[in-house]
Amino acid sequence: MSNKDIAVRPRRSFIFSPGLEPDMFPKALASGTDIVCVELEDGIAPKDKDEARTKGLALFAEPQADDGVERIVRINCLRTAFGLADVQAVIATATPPPALMLPKVMTPDEIVWLDDLLTERGHDDVRLHIIIETNAALECAFELSHASPRIDALFFGGVDMAAELRCKNEWKPLLYARSRVVHAAAAAGIDAIDVPYLDLEDPDGMRREAELVRDLGFSGKGSIHPKQIGILNDVFTPSEAAIAHARRVLKEFAEADTGLVVIDGKLIEKPVLREMSRIVSIAERIAG
Repeated sequence: MSNKDIAVRPRRSFIFSPGLEPDMFPKALASGTDIVCVELEDGIAPKDKDEARTKGLALFAEPQADDGVERIVRINCLRTAFGLADVQAVIATATPPPALMLPKVMTPDEIVWLDDLLTERGHDDVRLHIIIETNAALECAFELSHASPRIDALFFGGVDMAAELRCKNEWKPLLYARSRVVHAAAAAGIDAIDVPYLDLEDPDGMRREAELVRDLGFSGKGSIHPKQIGILNDVFTPSEAAIAHARRVLKEFAEADTGLVVIDGKLIEKPVLREMSRIVSIAERIAG
């Protein structure tokens, strides 16, 4: 399966659920988010890593409900002892999580290595999500996005990126970095998902930033609290007008059998069909 063959699904919002506290996992699944990520990395103290790994992976020992919520486990950096232990645990289990999120990636070889291990073990259905949060990753974002057909999305790690670049964690200083992530994701036909907005008391600021990243090409944005999810889902859900327009464009092209059509006096060429199909697919998944 190539990246471009992956079925489109909503990835408007995500929230972390600590691996150390499995009782919080059902609550996160019921929060309205599109993605729940079980946390084994930054949100877990070193002394608790082993316990969090055991409890976090145990959540997937039983079949998961078909509730439309995507489940991911964020493991530790593959260049650390904790990350290696996480990978060994995933390889050892007969019931791996549906997807793994890889933090602090620096080279495509890391992804290829993990892909090979998963394939050797027979974990063919495990998907990958890559965080672009190091300057090294930003420099090879295109190569990272194409490193494995398992990859479903690139996540932008703005906090770590700002620290590496010695810039403020604000819109303008990080615009170039965000743009690189969007370009790399688009080239591979996968989603780009933005960093959470850290000020819980500024919902208007979060909405403005979410609208900016949406217009830049991001598919969704992270949250740090369930009360942020409703706004994010609203921002990244295609409007009724956008859905109607997308369906009309697809219909016009199907009937015209040509490389371009004119709708309401505007010339529309065939390359837009992919985005129109994506809008309709997301709308149908949300409605379903």
